[in-house]
Order: sequence, then C-alpha cells, then structure tokens
Amino acid sequence: MDFNKELSMQACPVSFVMNKIGGHWKPIILYQLMSGPKRYSELKRAIPTITEKMLIQHLKQLQADGLVDRHAEPVVPPYVIYKFSDRGESIKPVLNAIAKWGYEQWSADNI
Repeated sequence: MDFNKELSMQACPVSFVMNKIGGHWKPIILYQLMSGPKRYSELKRAIPTITEKMLIQHLKQLQADGLVDRHAEPVVPPYVIYKFSDRGESIKPVLNAIAKWGYEQWSADNI
C-alpha cells in the first residue's frame, strides 16, 4: 500500500472505512448478506445489475479485508457460501443506519 494513502487513512477513520466498504457495489453486497449467508448465485440474483467480474472482484476484496468469509463445499458442482466474518458482523449497525437514512430520504422525496 502507498505510504501516503496509509498515513491519510490513519489520520481519518472515515477514509479507512470507505477504503474497506466504499464504492458502488461493496455496500450493496454487504447489505444482501445481512439477511444471512448466501450462495454466489443468490447474490448474483439479488443484485442483477452487477457483472460477474465485479461481483467476484468485490467478494475477493471483502474477503481480503476480513469482512466476509467464503466457505466452499467439495462437491460437484461447487457449492460456495459467503457470509459475514466475525469482524464483518461489526459493520451491520453502520449498514442498518445507512439503509434507514436512505429509506427516510427516499420516502421524503417520493411523497
């Protein structure tokens, strides 16, 4: 990691969080996992506008950051489950707050 980027993330906790869960797709993936573990195909169905490349890429990043666990069953065809890791569980209140705020704003705009 770039030293200046790492230094700025240490100085700003919001930058650190946005590096882990920011962007368009990561919060949506995490929000879908809040209802429980999901197979890859369930995630793809729940987020139909995401490309396979983006879903795979972001799941790998979420795993690397320790927010999501991947469990593969050794069967044919492969059976892979994604779920929150212990560390990832701690982000749920933040996602709930974002969802609540989004719903309130959407409701206010659509009255």
